[in-house]
Amino acid sequence: MLQNLHTHTHFSDGSDEPVKYMEKAMELGLSSIGFSDHSPLPFENSFALRENQVGNYCDAILSLCNRTVSPTSCDHLPQPENQKPKIEVFLGMEADFIPGIGHSFSHFLENYPLDYLIGSVHLVRNETSGELWFIDGPDPATYDDGLDALFGGDIRKGVSAYYRQINEMLAAGKMDMIGHLDKIKMHNRGRYFSETEPWYIALVNETLDLVRQCGVIIEVNTRGIYKKRSDSLFPGPAILKRIHDLNIPVIISSDAHKPLEVAMLFGETATLLFEIGFREQMNLTPSGWEKISLKYHE
Repeated sequence: MLQNLHTHTHFSDGSDEPVKYMEKAMELGLSSIGFSDHSPLPFENSFALRENQVGNYCDAILSLCNRTVSPTSCDHLPQPENQKPKIEVFLGMEADFIPGIGHSFSHFLENYPLDYLIGSVHLVRNETSGELWFIDGPDPATYDDGLDALFGGDIRKGVSAYYRQINEMLAAGKMDMIGHLDKIKMHNRGRYFSETEPWYIALVNETLDLVRQCGVIIEVNTRGIYKKRSDSLFPGPAILKRIHDLNIPVIISSDAHKPLEVAMLFGETATLLFEIGFREQMNLTPSGWEKISLKYHE
């Protein structure tokens, strides 16, 4: 029952057309794959869907849907019996939450036939100036320069703004899962703060309490490790232990930007979760979300 629901194609910042990811998922024996290209944003950028391409993106994913047990969003699409792919395909989106900027999550859910929505924060808004701190991408200098320019180099202010924005996202937007919860640590690499500092733990715990109240799934994202941009998963082991204690549901994802990344480190991640105490993870089906057993991999 392996599936990956965090997948980026050439419609946003991924490398290939959707069918290439589906073929790789089939080759790896995944039961399903979900596509989650970045939602459009009202300013020039290099990673999000263009507003005028959202319809084309949806059509491209829907054209891959398995007719046998497909999501209802695919019901209008014909597919000859001999062309049925032996994999379930879901249409999703990773929606970027920036207070006061861009569409609400409800806009995407109401206007496009999405099966699920991932809510994420990649750009942290300075509440005073309105300027945005880009915490993602391959270059740590972007992180450093933004921290200096927008938060005077004060990492505690910057990190606090990040978690406040996630909290606001949870309160305001309807989503199925939250993406890479502690992404703020990616370019930190122990330089600015320690994840064991009381102020940081307090911020995380406040957010986790809100996640539990909202009933949102937390993704366990493997991308930081296989791209060698993080020494631990998003979120890391200490946060995962707290998530387990709070009985918050989780799902493993690879945040694939290339077909070969579709199931990267799934076995190792399942083993870590099992050792922490998890015995289930969430799984998306045509009928909705369900819990499935987590497998231990030696």
